[in-house]
Amino acid sequence: MGGLAMEEMPLSALFEQARKIHLAASESGVDQDVVKKGCEMFQKCEDMIGKLALFSSNETKEDISTNNLKYLLVPYYLAELTEKIIQDDRIPIVKASYAKLKFFSFCEAMELVPNEELEASSRGGSGALADRRALKIARFKRQKAAEAKLLEIKERKERRERSTKASALSTPVESEEEDIPDDDSE
Repeated sequence: MGGLAMEEMPLSALFEQARKIHLAASESGVDQDVVKKGCEMFQKCEDMIGKLALFSSNETKEDISTNNLKYLLVPYYLAELTEKIIQDDRIPIVKASYAKLKFFSFCEAMELVPNEELEASSRGGSGALADRRALKIARFKRQKAAEAKLLEIKERKERRERSTKASALSTPVESEEEDIPDDDSE
């Protein structure tokens, strides 16, 4: 991990690096030092989110900028990674699990959880198997649709960058002041 020290990294870069560690940790037995490093990074992300006041308790999901939505996942990722730390002292692990529960109640408060999910979880185990299966399928479809949409946005952005580069190459140098900023607003 060359380059910038954790303190100097912008939130977006820090989040991406930490997410890569989270991904690696969920796939295989990853080195404990790496897991701890990931936890530190997510912790730093949390601090930065706090300092930047990205989320406020009196906001609704409509008030959150689309760009910042991914940062809602920081406490969840942190909790998941903390649970992967092998140690005798179980208290941090229990705290991490508790953080995960707090994350879910936050999502509920922000109305980020679909109603049918809330109803199903409040019914608990009594929900018929067929109900649960239908919910799983609906959740899977939503996830696939969201992933497809993300991919589409990514491809559109790459296409735009390519065409910007191509037009920059084919136009004379004078038109340099029309430098198009990288727009992540999608």
